Amino acid sequence: MRRNLLTTLFTLISFIGLAQSQTELTNKAVFNKIEFFINTKMTDSIYNLSSENFKSQISNDQLAFVLNNLYQLGQIKQAELIDFHDNTATYLLQFPKHALQAKLQVNTDYRYDLLLFQAAEKSVSKQEDKTEVISNVERVDPTDFFIDSLANTYVKKGNAQSLSVAIFHNNKYKSFFYGETEKGNQTIPSENTLYEIGSISKVFTATLLADLVKKNTIHLEDSISKFLPDSISTNPSLKGITFQMLANHTSGLPRLADNWNTIAGFNAKDPYANYDRKALFSFLKNFKNSKTPGEEYEYSNLGFGLLGELLSIITKKPYIQLLQEVILTPLSLTNTTDKPDPKKQQVALKAYDEKGNETPSWNWKAMVGAGGLKSNVKDMMLFAVEEFKMPQTELQHAMGLTREFTFFTPNNTDIGLAWHISMLDGLIYFHHNGGTAGSSSFLAISPDTKTAVVVLSNAAESVDKVGVQMMEKLLEQSANQ
Repeated sequence: MRRNLLTTLFTLISFIGLAQSQTELTNKAVFNKIEFFINTKMTDSIYNLSSENFKSQISNDQLAFVLNNLYQLGQIKQAELIDFHDNTATYLLQFPKHALQAKLQVNTDYRYDLLLFQAAEKSVSKQEDKTEVISNVERVDPTDFFIDSLANTYVKKGNAQSLSVAIFHNNKYKSFFYGETEKGNQTIPSENTLYEIGSISKVFTATLLADLVKKNTIHLEDSISKFLPDSISTNPSLKGITFQMLANHTSGLPRLADNWNTIAGFNAKDPYANYDRKALFSFLKNFKNSKTPGEEYEYSNLGFGLLGELLSIITKKPYIQLLQEVILTPLSLTNTTDKPDPKKQQVALKAYDEKGNETPSWNWKAMVGAGGLKSNVKDMMLFAVEEFKMPQTELQHAMGLTREFTFFTPNNTDIGLAWHISMLDGLIYFHHNGGTAGSSSFLAISPDTKTAVVVLSNAAESVDKVGVQMMEKLLEQSANQ
């Protein structure tokens, strides 16, 4: 019976309506509830999480029939996000003896419009876990062993490759390095090993914005229309968008422009390589905002890509030059760049997709400010520790501004300028993650306790869970001291 369930499509329950774009974090929050309800066999609670559109298509009894079959497989032992596309997440569910895929699409009300269970496809199943992982780690105290255990578990996954971890806690800096910089080369990463940091680039872009605000060049409440070409600034859908809205994802701009994959020379393996300012402005000229700017959080790579271009227009400097002058040179971040120079930096690591296959690193034009930077744990930690200092310099004051609350997000966290804000045991910490087709990154800071965590990987296997667990372990220690 169970074999039949797994050799055919387990079941399909879907309603694809006008569900609005959601972040992966929002989707994950709903999925976590569904996972708990499945493991505790709370069928009614699962049904109550569905949208009205879903309920109009699927009855409670129909869902109960499906779930009763699912319960026969036992409890979910592990669930991993393996894909997020078109606002739909795909999770790999590991049961005691079987594996399934679950697809979930969530709307802005934290209700799901699509829920699908099916046999795990061979094409997306994980590679066999590694039995050994080479590393360069000094284990001295229980915290070291805790971090080492998390890191080893991550790198042993068949689709993972290398992992670089740095922490700053109790006035001590420690680094941990695992795996191979390239599959089969037996070379462990180091402090200087360069990774794609993806959307952590947004924290740098927000800092550049805050610097211009502190210098009274612009104000957070200024409409972006003032700084756009006349042919675009007349679009009424842009007039209500401010710089702050771009930086806290409340502008109403979608996650991506609808022309990002239709431009000449588009390459799905390197999707931003040919997307320039002309293509961006072409989209903005005819953009129709279906939302009221400033009223709703919707994560937008497009918004931050636009923000980076606006900062360049205002200062009359290329984004990277501005970044160099304001942040990189003052903090001696010599290994942070969009295009590594072999004479100055290591070449960025080869990247590996969610199946463990090599995939190209991404190149960027107009969207650099959204996710185009490469860096290493040394530079990232220098940047993080600067956030702990009492503001004296212009840059430190700008950093402080990025950490001020601006909006409540749907996933029960707050947001400043780029930074997402969470609390544990009364301690506030700021965090951002990043990911490309072949990299994952996580950065978290707690200025009150002077604690920071940096996690970088050259694989599409998310490091979010590892990073959060490390950060919260350190904060628990601070709370108990």
